Amino acid sequence: MPAGEFRHPSPPPPRPGSEEEEEWVWGRIKTEARRDAEAEPALASYLYSTILSHSSLERSLSFHLGNKLCSSTLLSTLLYDLFLNIFTTDPNLLSATVADLLAARYRDPACVSFSHCLLNYKGFLACQAQRVAHKLWTQSRKPLALALQSRISDVFAVDIHPAAKIGKGILFDHATGVVVGETAVIGNNVSILHHVTLGGTGKFGGDRHPKIGDGVLIGVGATILGNIKIGEGAKIGAGSVVLIDVPPRTTAVGNPARLVGGKEQPTKHEEVPGESMDHTSFISEWSGYII
Repeated sequence: MPAGEFRHPSPPPPRPGSEEEEEWVWGRIKTEARRDAEAEPALASYLYSTILSHSSLERSLSFHLGNKLCSSTLLSTLLYDLFLNIFTTDPNLLSATVADLLAARYRDPACVSFSHCLLNYKGFLACQAQRVAHKLWTQSRKPLALALQSRISDVFAVDIHPAAKIGKGILFDHATGVVVGETAVIGNNVSILHHVTLGGTGKFGGDRHPKIGDGVLIGVGATILGNIKIGEGAKIGAGSVVLIDVPPRTTAVGNPARLVGGKEQPTKHEEVPGESMDHTSFISEWSGYII
């Protein structure tokens, strides 16, 4: 395969969210880990301890997160037990994990394997840890949820409040500097680049953060503030500052953000940008673009 050419993995079973799909992804991860251990003996012990010694994806993920997020006073064994208990008692979390792995593998040409995402993608790992923190938050275990948020921020440079609601099929690409506020909601099949903020507008409490619809793409460094709605399938250009609702299937660009095609009759697209990862097709219609 020529350098730089991206090849998708063979397609998974046709039933998203099924146990068969979970088993297929876990089987791929183990196969990739064995291959990499043979090709690079320096990683053999690491791959055995993080993947090959475990009987399931949830055990492997719990072990890896526990070791990533532990500290001298927050032990890896405690975190492993915590993560494993929550992943095994809520099957929806594992289903979301699998959807996130598939999202990274299919949307990011730099993602060379499922095992690479599981072990090395900090956006993926931060998202899985936040799901556990969110579960703790809903169980009124808020001090532990907030402690996890702090560790996630320290280790991964991703700050997501444990009360924030996140769908599945999420790609936090690169992820450094992502901030998601307490009352934010992120739908399914959303892709968010690094240094994105989903924030509030002041010191007032209540429902104060953005609501991101399914299939949205948010470009690098975008800032979305307030209790506003980003419609299903919308696209937010890199560096944009968004302060009002964005209609579905439209593109908002600039500071302050403007709709491509104008406010009255904005240009609409058919594709789902959160899945296509098309950041720049709007440029031909963006009259203010100068280079």
